[in-house]
Amino acid sequence: MLKSAIAFFPVIALISLASIDAKAESIAERIELSGKFESQLAFGTTTHIAQKKAFVLTPEIGIDLTPALHLTVIARLRSDIADELEPGKPEQRNRSHYSTRHFTGTHADTELREAYIDAEIDNTFLRIGKQQVVWGQADGLKVLDILNPQTFREFILNDFEDSRIPLWTVNAEIAIGDAFMQVVWIADQTYDDIPKPGATFAFTSPQIIPSLAPGIPTTISTPTRPSKFLADSDIAAQFSLFINGWDLSLNYAYHYSDQPVIRRNHSQTGITVRQNYERTHLLGGSFSNVFGDFTFRGEIGYSSHRFFLTNNIADRDGVIESGELAYVVGTDYQGLRDWLVSAQFFQSIITNPDTNVVRDEVNTTTTFLVRRDLMNETLEAEVLLIHTLNQSDGVVQASLKYEWITNIHLSVGADIFYGVSKGLFGQFNDKDRVTVGVEVGF
Repeated sequence: MLKSAIAFFPVIALISLASIDAKAESIAERIELSGKFESQLAFGTTTHIAQKKAFVLTPEIGIDLTPALHLTVIARLRSDIADELEPGKPEQRNRSHYSTRHFTGTHADTELREAYIDAEIDNTFLRIGKQQVVWGQADGLKVLDILNPQTFREFILNDFEDSRIPLWTVNAEIAIGDAFMQVVWIADQTYDDIPKPGATFAFTSPQIIPSLAPGIPTTISTPTRPSKFLADSDIAAQFSLFINGWDLSLNYAYHYSDQPVIRRNHSQTGITVRQNYERTHLLGGSFSNVFGDFTFRGEIGYSSHRFFLTNNIADRDGVIESGELAYVVGTDYQGLRDWLVSAQFFQSIITNPDTNVVRDEVNTTTTFLVRRDLMNETLEAEVLLIHTLNQSDGVVQASLKYEWITNIHLSVGADIFYGVSKGLFGQFNDKDRVTVGVEVGF
């Protein structure tokens, strides 16, 4: 967090100098403090082990530097007494020096979550600093939302806003008549947080982790992370417009995939497993429209260079390279008072299939979401089902959230996995849990 703050200081200093000529105002009028405190408990239903005993403080400060410039800084201080989601102290080899977390022992960490400056110049909105850039609006799984990496310390059970890893980014949105052009430059070589073996949600599915022959000496290297500030930057652009009731977008990104490619090499002395990150082009788009009580929406994305594990030990490195076409279509229904019913259909297609690939050529996933507001909108009940048709595995997430008073919310929930262990969800079929939480806003 300290390195991130140091990196951001020159920007803050320059903007602060610009504010000297601004109209005199008291500091109190230009500064807004807010945030939240959360207590989060999660207990395994089969192991009866506490997966999480966390206390999280998320302070936020907003400062009007000038009438046209606004600074936002969000930090997170977290203590997890259970220490089961990330046992010990993570090495953070996947993160750049400016996005690392600071650990106090093995139970507590501090992170500069976001730190950015907003500016409006004529028809351009500019945001510079550490931030999240969100594409798409699919529930549960992602198609276009690939600009920020993700932490998998709780797999995909927590909200996207909390699981995304903010990056140091220049984000410009330019109004062009009734349309918008967004241009994004990400100069932060930070990638997915993947739990190490021994963590509650450490990956074990053969679709993600290569199967290694027992008894053979194996050397596993740490991921080789790109580190060149300019040459390894990601760039992206989105053109969006509203026409005849349709929200449409065209998206492009030239970026590093956030999960490393795992290659295995066989020799007379054993197996060497190497990990590195590979670039890909993403081309896609999204659409949505409202028809009465129904909202129809969808996303599609084609990635040019993706890598998939094979189950043939004779393969040179245990992976094949192929394009991947992914899409989602969904429908939301809000015709009943206080109800939201949503269904989605995802597919991921390997465009150059190989008979030795571990996963299926076409992966199909469906989701079903039901949400209802009760007690004059102070109680929210929600159930989300994510089900894969290929492996017949999935997860059910159920929750109740109660607004006790304006700034205090109580919650209870359950996350239930099912299916075979080789599935993306079935690999956690013994990690079911119940959760209890309290959130206090200030």
